[in-house]
Amino acid sequence: MTTPDPATSPDNAVKTYRYLRLAMPTLVVMLFAAIAIEWGATGRRCLQESISAYYYTPAQGVFVGVLVAIGVCLVSIKGSTDLEDVLLNTAGVFAPIVAFVPTPKPGSCRSVPEPLLDTAAGVSNNVGALLVMGTVALVVAALVFRREAANGQARRALGAGILVTAATIAVGAVAFFAARGPFLEYAHYVAAFAMFGPIVGVVVINARLFGEARVGPGASSMEVYRNRYTVIAVLMVAALVLMYGWSLLVGWVHAVLWIEGVLITLFAVFWSVQTAELWNTLSRGARTRR
Repeated sequence: MTTPDPATSPDNAVKTYRYLRLAMPTLVVMLFAAIAIEWGATGRRCLQESISAYYYTPAQGVFVGVLVAIGVCLVSIKGSTDLEDVLLNTAGVFAPIVAFVPTPKPGSCRSVPEPLLDTAAGVSNNVGALLVMGTVALVVAALVFRREAANGQARRALGAGILVTAATIAVGAVAFFAARGPFLEYAHYVAAFAMFGPIVGVVVINARLFGEARVGPGASSMEVYRNRYTVIAVLMVAALVLMYGWSLLVGWVHAVLWIEGVLITLFAVFWSVQTAELWNTLSRGARTRR
């Protein structure tokens, strides 16, 4: 009797996906813990104006590490549909840029003096390395695409991912080398929107797929979207719109801090909910095929 190879066991694949999903809310906990420790060191009344500004505090290492790790997780997870997969890859590609290109507003609330490092030099080094890695990954993906079996859907999804990645690298490289000043000023914000926008899209797709599986064919859109994932997506959009609108009305200094905090918390909630739902399966597509 042949003993099955543990390395190729379907159970191991399921566990890998489970741990990738679990990693993201866990990483968010670490980020918030680092910020809380820094907040405790500066005093209760002293908060940076954004989570991104904690890059300029002793929490910098955790801030950068968490975003890079989340980016790897997002790219590694295969979406249940082609569109979800492209959105996950897009969010994952932009996460390290959010980490490596800090907000140009360092704030004044930190427990130690601002490090006397050349931020522009750090961005030049880190983003340059990221572009090299992205180019290598793109070449590898193109080789995989050529070797992929004649599976139209799989090739289409991989091809779309390659195109999105190639376009991102090309635009990023042009901005980085040809317009370094504006890149340093705006890349953090552009990358943050390019990361969280696709994540909202992923949550909406999950709301639809979860609803369709729950209520069955022929159900109305209202019935399909009446579920926990829709609540998360609505809260994400509402938090951004309402808090930003309120800040315009009253000049709320810490609006960005709270917007980022709520969005990151809901990001962690989404992955926690999906982890529980798909605990024993790779994806909804895999569960449906069974």
